[in-house]
Amino acid sequence: MRICIFGAGAVGGHFAAKLAARGHEVSIVARGAHLEAIRAKGITLIHGAETIRGKVRAAEAAAGLGVQDFVFATLKANLLGAFADQAAALLGPDTGVVFAQNGIPWWYGIGLGKARPAPPDLSRLDPGGKLRRALAENPIIGGVVFSANEVREPGVIVNNVPGNNMLVIGRADDRESDNVFSLRKLLTDADVFSPACADIRQAVWGKLVQNLSTAALCTLVGATVKEVREHPGLAELAKRLGAEARAIARAHGIDPQAAPQRPSGGQSSGAISHKPSMLQDYERSRPMEIEALLAAPLAFARAAGVSAPTLEAVVPLVAYKATAKGLYGD
Repeated sequence: MRICIFGAGAVGGHFAAKLAARGHEVSIVARGAHLEAIRAKGITLIHGAETIRGKVRAAEAAAGLGVQDFVFATLKANLLGAFADQAAALLGPDTGVVFAQNGIPWWYGIGLGKARPAPPDLSRLDPGGKLRRALAENPIIGGVVFSANEVREPGVIVNNVPGNNMLVIGRADDRESDNVFSLRKLLTDADVFSPACADIRQAVWGKLVQNLSTAALCTLVGATVKEVREHPGLAELAKRLGAEARAIARAHGIDPQAAPQRPSGGQSSGAISHKPSMLQDYERSRPMEIEALLAAPLAFARAAGVSAPTLEAVVPLVAYKATAKGLYGD
């Protein structure tokens, strides 16, 4: 298979290394020192006691990489405009495009079943409709990542949960298709567990319950997941946020607890001593996914008339902190 990973950072680099090691023709779009290191030495994944090295074609832009069988857009949700600008160079009529992001995805309202409540206005997740236009003729495949990774140094990715990684995929319209079946098998064969999923939005909200219950609090206080869970006051706030997230999901016709589970059972990675990606972005002064991870879920609560007082308090606090550092805002 010809596969492009657009945005091969921690998560994308993990996928790229494993797929390349399985013999697939993998290309990546990356930048800076990370790109140069991969060009020179390939990509390396530290996977527990195992070191996986993948030979990939690395480029700063998609032009010249050619039409792909599958494209994984693994940029942060707030950076997807860069993919929209370059997508045409990678897409043929049958190319499947997987959007592997946290939070509410830009495509959430596309193909949504008529029996479910309409979502709130999500236009801020796809400013100007660039992504929708770029993918007008291609199947949109949602991807929900359950994996804890970090870039140790340029070109080197560390996976913190070997044997317990999962990528749940499903078409935005929840139709099953041959290319989704083949992609799930391809991923699972490459040691990225990808179970059957009849409702991709269940997986979206299953992950959101985790993110909402800890990521915002970790970012506010500069703590790991473990530290938040072990602090009585913060643990109680996390519990309230999780309960509010589940109530919002149910109001929109979703049972997040029915989402697919990791090989170990459940949806948590178990790597609770790590810092969530939102806190990592704040500390490294990278643009933050406030819109997809916090503002959009709060908009879902308001659209359904769900009381979410803890979320109502936490979202503006995190947004203020991010904006003050120039990491969020128009």
